Amino acid sequence: MSKVKTTSGQNIQTSDKKRSARDWMLLLHKYRNPDMVRSFYEIAVSLIPFIALWIAAYQSLKVSYLLSLVFCLAASCFLVRLFIIQHDCGHGAFFKSKSLNNWVGRFIGVLTLTPYTLWRQAHLIHHASSGNLDKRGIGDISTLTVDEYLARSPKGRFSYRLYRHPLVLFGIGPIFIFMLHYRLPIGFMKSGLKYWVSSLGTSLSMLVGAAVLIYFIGFIPFAMIYFPIAIVAAIMGVWMFYIQHQFENTVWERNEEWQMQDAALFGSSYYDLPWFLPWLTGYIGIHHVHHLNSRIPFYRLKKVLRDHAALANMKRITLWESFKCVRLQLWCEQKNKLVSFKEAMSCKDATPTS
Repeated sequence: MSKVKTTSGQNIQTSDKKRSARDWMLLLHKYRNPDMVRSFYEIAVSLIPFIALWIAAYQSLKVSYLLSLVFCLAASCFLVRLFIIQHDCGHGAFFKSKSLNNWVGRFIGVLTLTPYTLWRQAHLIHHASSGNLDKRGIGDISTLTVDEYLARSPKGRFSYRLYRHPLVLFGIGPIFIFMLHYRLPIGFMKSGLKYWVSSLGTSLSMLVGAAVLIYFIGFIPFAMIYFPIAIVAAIMGVWMFYIQHQFENTVWERNEEWQMQDAALFGSSYYDLPWFLPWLTGYIGIHHVHHLNSRIPFYRLKKVLRDHAALANMKRITLWESFKCVRLQLWCEQKNKLVSFKEAMSCKDATPTS
């Protein structure tokens, strides 16, 4: 078993040959082909339980709202799973047909409060620039370098601290993004009519769906079920996205040094969740593999790790370890790692790592 050092300073263990991030990307090409039967099966085992839990949450209101909230929590988990299907459709990974990917993605987007075309464009930009310090700002969580933070005024530092506070990042933020931000094509308002159609069309479809449910069950029961499901799912989604890129030894580099494949493989985590949680989250925790080859359907990601043990040992973060990532807020260019506000001052005099 040999170790190979890539341009980003990361070690890969191989048993037969030296593999760079680009080698891995080519090797994973064979996992790309979606299976239509399997894809529709994944939709069924996500959508049917979601609807059943929604009904159970409504029926249990007659017994106890606490019991209803239990069903709401379970439904929010399946809503996250539906979002992963929408996510795969956005990458053209869930079906061979581009049209089928897009229409399934649009339909699910009404359930997840996410305008499909708008989100897809932002997410593709995220994939094309993830880890590039000179191309931050779209489809990612705002991250300043230590030098940028220290150069800010006291008001600017406070603003960034407030933004990175857990209550804002994982509480107010997800609610704002999915409930309000996506109602307009913010960031793409001058980029074409299709983004307005995506945003406003999704919002209109949401209103129609809500109106139908309110007509049959009433506004109060609707609100008591709908909002807990949507809010919890939004929080879970933002948390997963955060852990996928905001960990200590992630990769951020300036444009002249940035390599897309290295940033994909080494700048994304393998969130090794326990029990049934990987299945429930559509295996999106295997994020380093996904970023390296985004055309792999989520239901094939686990097989990639089974076939290639080296990938299962790279950038692995357990559930317990992930909670420690919340304290990381700034990128230290001298130490090549994310640090806390408290550690930021120690970066000024640090010697750059090779």
